[in-house]
Amino acid sequence: MKTVLEPFRIKAIEPFRITSVEERTRILDAAHHNVFLVRAEDVMIDLLTDSGTGAMSAQQWSAMMTGDESYAGSRSFYDLEGVVHKLTGYRHVFPVHQGRAAERILFSSVLSPGQSVPNNAHFDTTRANIEFLGAAALDFVHPSARDLSADVPWKGDIDLDELSSWLEAQPPGSVPIGMLTITNNRTGGQPVSMQNLRAVSSLYRRHGIPFFLDAARFAENAWWIHRLDPEWHDKTLHDVARAMFGLADGCMISAKKDGLVNIGGLLCCNDDALAAKIRNLLILTEGFPTYGGLAGRDLAALAQGLREVLDYDYLHYREASAQYLADRLGAIGVPIVRPFALHAVYVDARAMLPHIPPEELPGQALVCELYRRGGIRAVEIGTLMFGRKDPVTGEPVVAEHDLVRLCLPRRVYTQSHVDWVVEAFAEMMRETEHARGYEILEEAPFLRAFTARLRPVSRQAAVAHR
Repeated sequence: MKTVLEPFRIKAIEPFRITSVEERTRILDAAHHNVFLVRAEDVMIDLLTDSGTGAMSAQQWSAMMTGDESYAGSRSFYDLEGVVHKLTGYRHVFPVHQGRAAERILFSSVLSPGQSVPNNAHFDTTRANIEFLGAAALDFVHPSARDLSADVPWKGDIDLDELSSWLEAQPPGSVPIGMLTITNNRTGGQPVSMQNLRAVSSLYRRHGIPFFLDAARFAENAWWIHRLDPEWHDKTLHDVARAMFGLADGCMISAKKDGLVNIGGLLCCNDDALAAKIRNLLILTEGFPTYGGLAGRDLAALAQGLREVLDYDYLHYREASAQYLADRLGAIGVPIVRPFALHAVYVDARAMLPHIPPEELPGQALVCELYRRGGIRAVEIGTLMFGRKDPVTGEPVVAEHDLVRLCLPRRVYTQSHVDWVVEAFAEMMRETEHARGYEILEEAPFLRAFTARLRPVSRQAAVAHR
């Protein structure tokens, strides 16, 4: 059957306010054309992120009622620790309040200025936490990922040849940690193959480099391996996930994604000496190691979420929902990244708005127009998020692609909500030539997309620029 059947019933609802185009235009102006600065109460369909925006199950809410709020030695922590041990096999498990706390603590424990961290593609907070310490975050994107429309699997893989050549040229001690992000959010939520995971693990080990996974969407990566790799067709999703984790020495997890919770994260490792450093820094900045900045009820909800996330029916629904959105956008001519991701569908803003040059932020132009027309909040993943100014010339350096990510919060929206999104795009496709570019008025030195203030480029200036 073709209908997307959500494998759950709705037990509670959260109303949202229906706004008009005129009202949303005023709201967008007041927010300086940055949808991060728009109040949630003024958003009808929020596809900004899948991080912490999902709906928890009745079982998770029930678990929260039994959360142990003890400062030290919480029963809820030991329950969570057991679940994570079974899932990952790692010896040391540290809860943190969210993924970027895990990034900060791990990188602060292993990095020094001038060192480098390789990855298939660092996302924004990961890169910022590395660069904040004076180190370099280097991406080794697989060549297949550069063709956004190519419908080929495993575009999240790391470029092994390029990584191998680069590692051979590095002086001893300059690469204290190697990473791999699953799935690869920067390149369109693309999965990483088990073959690539094995090869990366072997390569890092050959160079004596500890290997860490950025595993916020580990369950979705496991789903694609189960679906697409014949070796894993007959294995359980838990077996696939355990095999992925077993190839690395540790992981960082923003549990706000595949932990199915609204707050929380994990930092796990096998090395005892590293664990001691992590523990000391965690106590300094997050709290006692058995709560890590979380309430006992949050720990309990996370433990239950990790039990639920590898459910076959749930992940099948995630794929069906994303495919429904991708197919309908493709049918009306919207250029999307292929293959679609499980957590999001990515739109190629440069291809959709070819008259707006990258320097004028076509991704942000699409984000603003989507909000104005449909009350839909999405996020730009392109020059606003990953661009920069040349330190010598001051000229803007654009990102390789300008994408707009339509994130699908877990267990939140129905098929009719997705139809509304498609209708908004259909309206935009009829008059894309009217969309205008944007310029940045104010920006922060790190993670500028969160707080930047922008304004539309005047038509006269845009014509002169081109």
